[in-house]
Amino acid sequence: MRNIVALQAVVTANPPVDGPTAAELEAIEAEMPVISAEVELLDVQISVLDRPVTEVDARQLRRARRKVLAARRDLLNHNTAQSGCAA
Repeated sequence: MRNIVALQAVVTANPPVDGPTAAELEAIEAEMPVISAEVELLDVQISVLDRPVTEVDARQLRRARRKVLAARRDLLNHNTAQSGCAA
């Protein structure tokens, strides 16, 4: 068995202390509609975990799934337009 303790200092030698960069914050901001839609979908899924799904629940699930797909599509279209690729 090989001891890897000596390598640990190399891995954790310089942890970032400045926080996220402006580019990272911009990327997070661009992804916020997707994140919000996924949280909303998760909330609906959690609400129906312990009971039978009613027609209203099914509509909420479909609406939340469509919202996630639309947010992902919009983010992908935005990223494609920024990179200058023609789809």
